Amino acid sequence: MSKPLAKLPREAADFLAAHPETEAVDAIFADLSGIVRGKRYPIGYLGKLYEGAVALPASVFLLDTMGTSHDPGGRGFSDGDPDAAVKVIPGSLKPVPWADRPHCQVMITLEEDGAPYAFEPRNVLARTVERIGELGLRPVVAFELEFYLLDRKRAEGGLPQPPVSPLTGERDSGTQVYGMAEVDSFAGLLEEITAACRAQDIPTGAITKEYAPGQYEINLQHVDDPLLAADHCVMFKRAIKGVARRHGIQATFMAKPYLEQAGSGMHLHISLLDEGGQNVFDGGEAPASRTLEQAVGGILDILPESMAFLAPNTNSYRRYKPNIFVPIRRCWGFENRSAALRIPLGEGAARRIEHRVAGADANPYLVLATALAGIHHGITRDITPPPAFEGNAGYAVDEGLPLRPRRALECLLESKVLADYFGAEYPGVYAACKTAEQDVFEEAISAQEYAWYLQAE
Repeated sequence: MSKPLAKLPREAADFLAAHPETEAVDAIFADLSGIVRGKRYPIGYLGKLYEGAVALPASVFLLDTMGTSHDPGGRGFSDGDPDAAVKVIPGSLKPVPWADRPHCQVMITLEEDGAPYAFEPRNVLARTVERIGELGLRPVVAFELEFYLLDRKRAEGGLPQPPVSPLTGERDSGTQVYGMAEVDSFAGLLEEITAACRAQDIPTGAITKEYAPGQYEINLQHVDDPLLAADHCVMFKRAIKGVARRHGIQATFMAKPYLEQAGSGMHLHISLLDEGGQNVFDGGEAPASRTLEQAVGGILDILPESMAFLAPNTNSYRRYKPNIFVPIRRCWGFENRSAALRIPLGEGAARRIEHRVAGADANPYLVLATALAGIHHGITRDITPPPAFEGNAGYAVDEGLPLRPRRALECLLESKVLADYFGAEYPGVYAACKTAEQDVFEEAISAQEYAWYLQAE
């Protein structure tokens, strides 16, 4: 039986008063790989969730992409897989408009021995945000995410293909970047996505047809709470997938579903406000303040050890090709989309860093944590970046960047800076999980191997 509304916390009582038909609640979180996991409870459990009377095994935050536990750092099988207490993230109780039956979702976090669970990506970000706050600075953050719409029917050989346009009855075949006809083709689905985001208080902005058939981008608006910005990103990805499913289409944030087409990125916009609300990246008459230069210098300094978080799996690294607006050099520039860090020009009060390296498949908490750690590192150590890059930075791969999965994990294990911000054990645990995932991936014999070697003599 459900608790009387009067005995529920105000947030839960108000929600059920507004949505009395709700039948179930999804308690959700994003794991190490950025996959949304959780449990679905009858709505009568909502009070228990808010009371902290529900628990989950802490190892759920240490799974690979397929949901397998590899016992990283002895956490999973070796320690008996202990439970940790579930805590609701305040303000995250929202309806699920795309569900077949009326239910809601709430985002959760875990506590171990009364403290935030150290290996939870959201808590890794929280520790980094705290370090920025000690400088009297508050990040303002927005994510931009590219994604593909796919036909659920695969092409020959099981390959993905663009969906059939409801407007024309044909599949997209050209790039048509910024094409409005392509936006019109899926207007119903895209409008339903934005409506679902409104229902969940996810602040969305412009919708853009991107650089490949079936590829789109929807911007999230800036918020001055980094944890909330990353929460929005997790909820946003789930909403897009859920609405697309209702339309009989698959939405994917896979970094590179088509080898010959553009990849999907997770672009991150960051500015910093001081205690008086002034943007410390504003250089006045200069295009960049000294603080912005230090922040850029810090991010670039730790970019090699950050790559394992920005590109979390084998497919992620297929994005990094020359001359396709994907950063492949450790550089920055003003209004330069070929650079790893782009500084958009305009009003000084809006000066920001656009971090363009991460794939759409990455965990937003860990991506943002690497950026904020780099910013703090650069400011506190007064790091000067190289001169701003002019022209095409995407002409050739930077040999100093580990653009292969195993090399990126090796760089992470050699990390000194991120280990300081993320916790001494976290890089090793993350690398152990992803190395085990890579081992399993490489055990499979691909079609290419059969094509090349089956008949070889």
